[in-house]
Amino acid sequence: MKEEEIRPEKLFDELLRLNREDIKIYFSDSKNTKINCSACGNEGIFSFNKDGFDFDECKQCKTLYVSPRPDKESFNNYYTNSASSKFWATTFYKATEKNRREMLWKPKAEMILNKIQYFSPDTKKVIDIGGGYGIFIEEFLKISNLKHLVIEPSEYLSKVCKDKGLKVMVKFLEDVEKNDLPNIKKTFVSFELFEHLHSPELFLKVLHDIMDKGDLFIFTTLSGMGIDIQTLWEKSKAISPPMHLNFFNPKSIKILLDTIGFKTLEVTTPGKLDIDIMKNNKEMINDRFWKNYIEYSNEDEKKEMQTFISKNNLSSHMMIVCKKV
Repeated sequence: MKEEEIRPEKLFDELLRLNREDIKIYFSDSKNTKINCSACGNEGIFSFNKDGFDFDECKQCKTLYVSPRPDKESFNNYYTNSASSKFWATTFYKATEKNRREMLWKPKAEMILNKIQYFSPDTKKVIDIGGGYGIFIEEFLKISNLKHLVIEPSEYLSKVCKDKGLKVMVKFLEDVEKNDLPNIKKTFVSFELFEHLHSPELFLKVLHDIMDKGDLFIFTTLSGMGIDIQTLWEKSKAISPPMHLNFFNPKSIKILLDTIGFKTLEVTTPGKLDIDIMKNNKEMINDRFWKNYIEYSNEDEKKEMQTFISKNNLSSHMMIVCKKV
């Protein structure tokens, strides 16, 4: 898999251009609040400014995060009304849906089913938080007979899911109550949502409250300790505020989960694109080792290095399995 196949450069660059314009509209008058590390609570050190947002890096656990952080109302307006959000939900996603379905969602559905069978074989229902267009659940139902539910607050996206015949709850997670959900063994999933959250701690607390003992939570997010992000740093396209605010890592995400009361069962980085992303941005790399490696290694060597990166928790694509105990 290549980055261009799921994130075409021209479309991605247009998304980022619109995003920079939206920052002027939705965040110029925001009320900003200095925050400590979301994972361990320690004070961070200023690392860089990107598009008007300051990023701090935690001295202790190396979490990278936006601080000062604009108020939640600014983010709500941004995600509801901004040109970049609309571009992502319509033009960008529709242009890449076929490739994403084949290359991302089908393999992910198989991976999640394997995780459920291993860690929670008595699961009766899968609940997708922020299910978007419902593509994951569509693919999951092709290989599983488990019950399902999509929690999706967007009226537009929830209608897309309903039109596909999927069962949908049109709510933000913060508005879901425990009695909204059945008293059966459940696995909650969430994909590429955690890096967007205004308050990861609040999200996890709410989720923990509505889960039953033994329920599973599987989610993916960006790792700030991933090779491509560490190498490109502030030049990384993955670091794109106000879309991406939180960059935990395999160690710091466990600290946060432990604090909330979850038991972490597994943290992996099954990413496949780190080397390709660095190759596509090689002119921005300053590190001599990676600059030379990207230039002189052949395709087989690159594939072997990507495998090593993924197996050793060094990819920027991170998957976490945890449960309520």
